[in-house]
Amino acid sequence: MIRVLIACTILALALAVFVLRVSREMPDFEVYWTGATRAAAAEPLYRAEDQHYQFKYLPAFAVLTAPLGFLPLAVAKGVWFVGSVALLVALITMSVRLLPQQRKPPGLLAVIAIVVLGKFYARELLLGQVNLLFAVIATGALLAMKVKRESLAGSLVATTIAIKPYGILLVPWLVARRRVASAAAACFGVVVVYLLPSTLYGLEGDIALHRAWWQAIRETTAPNLLNPDNVSLASLYAKWLGRGELATLLAVITACALLALAAVVFFRRRGITFPEGLEGSLLLILIPLLSPQGWDYVLLVATPAIMYLANYEDRLPPALRVLAILAALTIGLSLFDLMGRAAYVSFMETGIITLCLLVLIAALCALRVKKVA
Repeated sequence: MIRVLIACTILALALAVFVLRVSREMPDFEVYWTGATRAAAAEPLYRAEDQHYQFKYLPAFAVLTAPLGFLPLAVAKGVWFVGSVALLVALITMSVRLLPQQRKPPGLLAVIAIVVLGKFYARELLLGQVNLLFAVIATGALLAMKVKRESLAGSLVATTIAIKPYGILLVPWLVARRRVASAAAACFGVVVVYLLPSTLYGLEGDIALHRAWWQAIRETTAPNLLNPDNVSLASLYAKWLGRGELATLLAVITACALLALAAVVFFRRRGITFPEGLEGSLLLILIPLLSPQGWDYVLLVATPAIMYLANYEDRLPPALRVLAILAALTIGLSLFDLMGRAAYVSFMETGIITLCLLVLIAALCALRVKKVA
């Protein structure tokens, strides 16, 4: 009964916030809705005239969201917002359940996650973005591994790719685990994701759509590198050195080093109870760094990683523990409303958030080196 009352209260608050504030926002959702209406009519998705609000997701995402296109935009916005609030609650709850050993109260872990990532949760809801859905499905895949439901885990990983392409980062890891069911389900799912648009566009139209998607990604990546809110490695070096071959080379080298570090973490899994939890959390926190269009609000996918660090912070080496706490607080408390526009923009242009993420990644790796998780 108490849970029902809490759920009803959250729903009522979400509806109130939507009506009073958010209904006039959600520009990113309008992009999805436009893509959904075009997919339902088998029309071209990627149009240069859309400019900054050009659809940049895989064609499969437009097909999956096509039913939204049959709703009036205002109604679709309300459905999406309330669903996103529910997904936020689910993400925090699932991230707590992901822990192999819960060493701190769930309420405290939730508060820590909100302090560190709260501004990204809020930004996600205001934009009407899809990262919460991606994060919930990815975390669901990790939980499926925890209960030995490998086929479900692989299917969920494939679904993340349909939501946002960087879910592909999880597929090589699934294969490396040598669990046939999850690897096969993921690989089959990737094929389905690629072929799904052919149900509306035909095979030739499907191929043309993917080519248009790749062209849209290539044309829009470079202009976004110097955006203050971009926290990717490519953006970090572009801000420091200017866009060019050297910045690109350093970003690639650093990305390869981080992937190599993730591989080291994987190969040190022997003797660990449920090693997939930390490994998956590490791959998720890498996503905004590796994606050239790594907007800061994508960092909400690091919720499981923050839960791990909050749960085991006392097991970190003393110096790294202090650095990790400072990095987490810097990420969470660097608020636009507190700092003001000029100071906030200057702060983001330094790339400090990216450096803080590297500290948190080092802390996650230390937990594996010490055989904590």
